[in-house]
Formats: sequence, C-alpha cells, structure tokens
Amino acid sequence: MAPTAITIRHRTIYRYRTPVRLQPHRLVLRPRESRELRLVGAELALTPEASVTWAHDVFGNAVATASFASPADELRIDSVSRIELDAPAWPVFSIAASAVAYPFPYSGDERTDLGSLTLNQHLDVEGRLRAWARGFVMGDRTDTLSLLKDLNVGVWSGVVYEIREDEGTQTPVETLSRRRGSCRDLATLFAEATRSLGFGARVVSGYLYDPGQGLTGSAGAGSTHAWAEVYLPGAGWITFDPTNRSVGSANLIPVAVARDIRQIMPVSGSYLGAGDAFSDMAVTVSVSGDASATSGA
Repeated sequence: MAPTAITIRHRTIYRYRTPVRLQPHRLVLRPRESRELRLVGAELALTPEASVTWAHDVFGNAVATASFASPADELRIDSVSRIELDAPAWPVFSIAASAVAYPFPYSGDERTDLGSLTLNQHLDVEGRLRAWARGFVMGDRTDTLSLLKDLNVGVWSGVVYEIREDEGTQTPVETLSRRRGSCRDLATLFAEATRSLGFGARVVSGYLYDPGQGLTGSAGAGSTHAWAEVYLPGAGWITFDPTNRSVGSANLIPVAVARDIRQIMPVSGSYLGAGDAFSDMAVTVSVSGDASATSGA
C-alpha cells in the first residue's frame, strides 16, 4: 500500500493581561522520522518574532529553542508538518530467540545503553505496581510478547480514559487507585509496569491519526496523544498504546521519546512579569489526510 499523506497543524496561544518579557521557550513539535514515517515538510511560525535554534536532545528528538527580543501580551506558536506514514496495521516482530520467553536477560551492552529506561521513575513503597504487573506473568516461562500484550490490555481494561486539562501526570499508583486517567497517565502506567518486570521502556508523545473517528483519545480526525515503547532484542522498540489496547505504530505519529513524559511536552517556557499577568491559553490541533498529496511529494 502507498504511504498515507498527513498534515498536522498544531497551534498554541498564550495570552497575558499586560505585556510580559518572554523567556526562551522549548518547542518539541517536529515529527520524529523513521522507516515508517517520512517528514515531507515542516514550518514553524511565532508571534512575536523570535530567533530559533535547533538541536537534538539526548534521545535524538528535534528540539527548537525560541528566544524573544520584545515584550508581548500574546504568544502564538503555529506548527505545520506534512508527513507520509507507512506503518502496518498488523506488524510482525522478529524477536530474538533469547528473548521470546520471559524472563530473559538483556546483553551487557543493551542493559548499559538502556540504563535508566529499565528503572522505575516513581516511588512504589508498598510494591503495589510490581504486584499488579506480576499478575500478568503466567508461569515460570511466559511468552514475552503475549505478556506485554496482556499488560497493555490490562491497562486499557482497568483504567477508564478521561480528558485531563491540568498539567502533569498521575503516578502509576495514583492511576491504579483512581482507575481513571488521560493517555499520558495510561502510557506512564504501562511503561512503569513493564520496567518493574525488568524491561526497558520509554514514553512517546505525538499525534493520533483517526480518520474513522473511532479511536479513544481523538478529537475529530486526530489529536495530541501519548503511548509507550518497550525494547526487545531482535525486534527493537515495539509500540504499545494502552489507551486503545493497540500494538504497532499504525495511526500513531511520534514526535519525541523520553524516560518521562514531562521531558517532551510540546511547549514549555516561562515569562517575566506580574504574578497575575497570565490570562489564558488555547491549543488547537488538526490531523488530517491529504488526498491531493502523493508518495513522491
């Protein structure tokens, strides 16, 4: 099948009651290229005008830093990306024979390079998260991929999806207790649960492409989204979206990967001004297929 041409429009507006001096803002908005995703074009426009520098962070994510010269009572950030997505709906994973059954050891190099991605990032003093995750291990030797799929479905079935406008992410234990959470809460719970079992995992921020408008977490044909990836020898990083109990990258447009979701927020920054200067913010996202585009665009 030909790749799917998609356009992502992401607008963020901050409004202030009085002009403020904007400090440098960190922008993580550029889709992450891979063998399944080709970036055709990307545009970034800011008001007020800013000088923009680009760099790759420790995870290889493209990060823009915007520096502003003049005070403003409104900050507008417009990002438009055009991509071609070619991710199979039913992927097959070539897991190394040594990792087909759980538990298995990572090689010395793999464990060193995965580093903190194998370590839990949230306190679990009572061991509740690990006990919950261990409940999906069926016997002394469990099929690795089946275990991860069961855990993915376990998050989906055990936590009701909700839209949370407030900043930050719930701890995994909090999500288990509330049995409710946003996509970033479910992604964090899944990643932390797999880490408690010894896997290397990372969280992903990006967009959900939903032309049929039947997926959870989507507004219209698409929206911002979060999910997780687990590293398995031979197969590499395998995508799990617990919000939709799906495996593989179909319908998912990654922008950035990290140890913790707070490291890859789309827009982050601060300002100098009165304590009550901030008025409000608005975010609009559009993810749409482009029928006129071709794979050679």
